[in-house]
Amino acid sequence: MKLKNSYFYTIKENIKDEDSISGNFLVRSGMIKRTSSGVYMFLPLGYKVLENIKKIIREEMNKKGAQELLMPSLIQEEVYKTTGRREKFGSDMFSFKDRFGKDYCLGPTHEELFTMAASYHVKSYKDLHFNLYQIGDKFRDEPRPRYGLLRVREFLMKDAYSFDADELGLDLSYKDMYDAYKNIFDRMKIKYLVVESDSGAMGGLLSEEFQAINKAGEDKLVFCTKCSYTSNIDIAYSKEDYTMSNEKEKNIEKVYTPNMKTIEEISNYMSEDKNKFIKSLIYKANDKFYMVLTLGNDEVNETKLKRVLKCNTLELANDEEIISLGFIKGFIGPIDSKIKVIADKKIKYIKNGITGANKKDYHIKNVNLKDYKVDMFEDITFVSDGAKCPICGEKLSFENGIEIGNLFKLGTKYSEALNLKYSDEHNELNPVFMGCYGIGLGRCMAAIVEEHHDDKGIIWPMEVAPYKAGIVLINSKDEELLKYANDLYNKLNSIGIDTLLDDRDERPGVKFNDMDLIGLPIRIVIGNKIKDGIVEYKNRNSNEVLEMPIKDAIEKIKENVRG
Repeated sequence: MKLKNSYFYTIKENIKDEDSISGNFLVRSGMIKRTSSGVYMFLPLGYKVLENIKKIIREEMNKKGAQELLMPSLIQEEVYKTTGRREKFGSDMFSFKDRFGKDYCLGPTHEELFTMAASYHVKSYKDLHFNLYQIGDKFRDEPRPRYGLLRVREFLMKDAYSFDADELGLDLSYKDMYDAYKNIFDRMKIKYLVVESDSGAMGGLLSEEFQAINKAGEDKLVFCTKCSYTSNIDIAYSKEDYTMSNEKEKNIEKVYTPNMKTIEEISNYMSEDKNKFIKSLIYKANDKFYMVLTLGNDEVNETKLKRVLKCNTLELANDEEIISLGFIKGFIGPIDSKIKVIADKKIKYIKNGITGANKKDYHIKNVNLKDYKVDMFEDITFVSDGAKCPICGEKLSFENGIEIGNLFKLGTKYSEALNLKYSDEHNELNPVFMGCYGIGLGRCMAAIVEEHHDDKGIIWPMEVAPYKAGIVLINSKDEELLKYANDLYNKLNSIGIDTLLDDRDERPGVKFNDMDLIGLPIRIVIGNKIKDGIVEYKNRNSNEVLEMPIKDAIEKIKENVRG
């Protein structure tokens, strides 16, 4: 691409309403532009990056024998009701009626449609195994879009689905996709962890995430540096090495705590450690109410709690519901509770704890297990700093992550719901075993920028860069220099090296700044020394500028581009 007569612009100043490094640099470099909350257009340079990401994904998927297709985004809601997922998506789904009054949605995910597609082909065990994938748009009504391309309402996704006769076949398909994902993200130069995760609305037998390790990530990753344990914090567990307090149990005692509702306030007032407090929360799960107990410093892990209660919906009770149950917000406690009580396992080991008194402005100290009833003790809190690995006992480590890919062993959940069955060797019908494998392309693009940048702009890895090399012409009015620049531009493109030529009538400093901002891997400067056959050569990830004969520069470019 020659810039002089092309669609190209950059922005010098930081973008005020972009709250991430990647969002800021991608907008400033003219690669993307927000059109509304959580919705972006991909401009020519950004679209080139997106196409390169697609190319990597397609190559690795095709190597594993997957076949590409394209599903519609406009889907009848009835499809999701059949599998019970319409309710689970709730307000995250964009829903509307057509002119005939039928309920439609913009597809948030396509498990149901891929299952339907498979049913057109699968009759016998001889029709298995196969893998179908698409690269298409998804839509979710994200309540708080933010961080540029990391949390959006419309996004491009690669989703693949494997179909097998049994669980062993699913295991092999899953391993194929796992290996393909490693190749994909290695080629993108993304540093990642693979962690076990919650399957959520997807359901199934197993779920893992490929997480780009980055402080910009919203996910918290838990891992052990000594053994293989890795997990998303939503389902992470630690070694249970709690010890029973050796305190002597005391008699309960009411304490006046006027207008004090938080653990912090009461802890300071009573001069007691926060982990002596038994925090009591009221949750509503599938329209039933439960009291949930944790230590004062711990937080309820709602993903774990949903698993324990086997519920689809979970939320904190509102003020009106708390009052209707006979409790007073800020002073809730388990003594004489009329609803079921779910306690974190650590509660077992606390003696002479402190709880709400179920009376305004009062708490109770010296509370012990004999004073109240617990229906279930479960691990329902987040793993915290200092926790030990559940496998080897080493201290666990934590990192922030950006979820860029996920893998699910769906099993027979969707095939049974949608009657996807095959006839085996004995002419008996069996449900097909399915796997699901997703990659967010926009998130990959953002994750690359979050990892590969400096204060000047983006540093694209070679395979995803919009152009591999950029030629900067110092003086575009000098016809002789312009000829040399065009000759080099044509030569590089002719040998398959996608090259950009900055032939604009701009100052050199502007051109250098723009080249740094858009992040092309290689920069060639053509100045007056070109008349002696010399150009300047610089890699974007290095400060070293080399002068060399133009022939040597071409060879060096070829070497770097082709690895």
